[in-house]
Amino acid sequence: MLTNIGIPGLILVLVIALIIFGPSKLPEIGRAFGTTLKEFKSATNDLVNGNDKEKDEGQKLKAVDKDRQHTGS
Repeated sequence: MLTNIGIPGLILVLVIALIIFGPSKLPEIGRAFGTTLKEFKSATNDLVNGNDKEKDEGQKLKAVDKDRQHTGS
């Protein structure tokens, strides 16, 4: 759906945004959008790679339990 926008459509959207929000608000909106996108990508990466972290933490906990059993604590 978004692949059919093209350069003229993108320019039209930017001009309409400039008319609606004005030149003073546009940088703030862009910054907020960028921050939101960055947080979304970070959360997505955490979800995708979270299984690896959970496995590593589980292995560390097992190693700590084994050490405790050997030392008698």
